[in-house]
Amino acid sequence: MQIRVLGRSGLAVSELCLGTMSFGNTTDESDSIRMIDLFREQGGNFLDTANVYVNGRSEEIVGKAIKNVRSEVVLATKVRMHTADHPNGAGVSRKHIMQSVEESLQRLQTDYIDLYQVHVWDHLTPIEETLRALDDLVSSGKVRYIGCSNFFAWQLMKSLAVSDANRYVRFISIQPQYSLVSREMDREMMSLCLEENVGVIPWAPLGGGFLTGRYSKEEPTTGRLSSKIGESSWALRGTERNFEILDAVQSAARELDKTPAQVSLNWLLNRKGITSPIFGASTLEQYADNMGAVGWKMPQAIWDRLDEVSALPSEYPNRFIAKFARTY
Repeated sequence: MQIRVLGRSGLAVSELCLGTMSFGNTTDESDSIRMIDLFREQGGNFLDTANVYVNGRSEEIVGKAIKNVRSEVVLATKVRMHTADHPNGAGVSRKHIMQSVEESLQRLQTDYIDLYQVHVWDHLTPIEETLRALDDLVSSGKVRYIGCSNFFAWQLMKSLAVSDANRYVRFISIQPQYSLVSREMDREMMSLCLEENVGVIPWAPLGGGFLTGRYSKEEPTTGRLSSKIGESSWALRGTERNFEILDAVQSAARELDKTPAQVSLNWLLNRKGITSPIFGASTLEQYADNMGAVGWKMPQAIWDRLDEVSALPSEYPNRFIAKFARTY
């Protein structure tokens, strides 16, 4: 597996990141630890979790799996969501950050976190307070680097500007939803990340399982895509446009003798600005399928075909810029 540098830092991470949201839920502890062991054996060093995944159980399993190889692993977790039923039990205030990091460190059985990420923007807390608290954690040694997730472009840019103005540590990465069936990041965020050298580590790179090809046009009654709410609801995934994209993925998979999941992940691996897609697996079989995305490069003509079918409609100001920028 190739190694890449995460954003404007010297942090070396594997080209795929193992997501652990299912650990302790649909993936039992034994299989979860086995996945981490296999991932490391295959050259992976980047693990992503969060303090709210399975009410902290995911962090506990990850901690147990890596405690004897801690220095070899790049460990990422998150803070922001509700962890306690009181007014200060959520958000990214100094109080909640300081409480949450101690709880995560305990569950993870470590004394430091490599990448500590703000899970979602907090409209109640000034970003100056959040960044100062995170800067203090880096100074104390409890956190090595900081990142964010699910931000608007203006929120990321404001955060970077506040860090620069106050000489706080900067976000080196963002964790957004991004895949062939979810390319909203292309409107503004991707160009911002390229300009500011912020690493992009996408979640749901397979569209919540849609891009695996397991689903027909009939609305599912089981599985993640049977949800009526959230990003993986059938109303968002099972659209005509998404099935057109899936048809192109399946056609490419047949040409390349790969699976749809491998094609979808490999397309991301070769997209400019993407550092390390975060893939999850409920079973060891799904894990093995996903790992087949590395070690080969998609022919440019097929990559372009997938890029074209999944691209966002032409929108202002991009279409304006594309038309008139050529005259200068």
